[in-house]
Amino acid sequence: MNKRHPFNRWLIVGAFAACVAAPAGAQDAVKLISVGELSGGGATVGTNFKNGADLAIAEINAKGGILGKKIEVTHYDSQSNPGVARGLIQRAIDEKPYAILGPGFSGSVKVTAQLTSDAGIAQVMGGEAAELTRLGMKTLFRTSFGQQSSMPKIAAYLVDEVKVKSVSMVWVNNDFGKGGRDTLSKELQARGIKIAADISTEAGQVDFAADVAKVKAAGADAVFVYLNEEESARILKEIRKADIKVPLIGETTLLGQKVIELAGEAANGVRGHVGLTTDAPVPAIQEFRKTFVAKYNYVPDHNGIKGYLSIYMIKAASEKMGKLDTKGLPDALKNLTILASKEPGILMDVTIDENGDLDRDSFLGEVVNGKQQITKILPKLKK
Repeated sequence: MNKRHPFNRWLIVGAFAACVAAPAGAQDAVKLISVGELSGGGATVGTNFKNGADLAIAEINAKGGILGKKIEVTHYDSQSNPGVARGLIQRAIDEKPYAILGPGFSGSVKVTAQLTSDAGIAQVMGGEAAELTRLGMKTLFRTSFGQQSSMPKIAAYLVDEVKVKSVSMVWVNNDFGKGGRDTLSKELQARGIKIAADISTEAGQVDFAADVAKVKAAGADAVFVYLNEEESARILKEIRKADIKVPLIGETTLLGQKVIELAGEAANGVRGHVGLTTDAPVPAIQEFRKTFVAKYNYVPDHNGIKGYLSIYMIKAASEKMGKLDTKGLPDALKNLTILASKEPGILMDVTIDENGDLDRDSFLGEVVNGKQQITKILPKLKK
């Protein structure tokens, strides 16, 4: 990581090192364990999620905790490695937490979900791959839209507002990228949109010249980019260098704060659907952003909001039960609607369905002069 990342201090955390150790008397507290990408290729994702969760915990504890019990959290570093994440989740289960947070990468969630399901412990995670909540695990819950919710909105945007007839798709070859690619492809084809180029890239890839050459040769009406944060910034720079003029469309990550910082002017003009953003014209989100920046000295991306919301989801479900019940928490989270008017920390009204998927407002946005601007608010799918 370089100096542009204000959270370098967390990257030295070892795979089994706890950033926050649980003190004595943990049986009298709400014990959470977080497994996230604090180093490696997902450090931006994991550290934002961690900081957001810690901020929410500090707020709740300052007001007396959950049902009168203070929250204690232990953070483990998966090193952005699914194998390490699996080992850490098993360790977390052995420590008998009230709930488990993370991971953020879909591939790591996929290999850990069975463990938490077998243990009956709620896992509130950041993965967005469509398949995750279709695995049949009854303890897995999202903090953001899954691809089955976001990709139809992207497809509709491309058809109804961008007016395209063909699209080139560039995606990262992991569970996150493949899930997005497969879901969007299906939605585009159902709308009669031609996929002019279908380009797979690798996580951590540095050189995108050959991929961009394929994009240019395809001559599509728009380019859909679905990569991780640092790779998104690199390909945007390469696309601008190649003087490709067609619309560049993405979903949340491509319009995110970290991509904008890394890509600089190359991010200008990027458009797309945004499930979570600190640029949203929602007073509660703006207050969250202000508080986060004051504490951590950088602007969070959507992963920071995910971490923050994970804690308030657990709080709301616990208060619904009226008790701290580890085995009952997954059922309390299902079919739960949390209103921001009653729980301001949830930021926007949200409904969690029986599969652990979310329904709430989302946004269309565009990057203008180095800043994300929200152009339209999209309402919940179900009223």
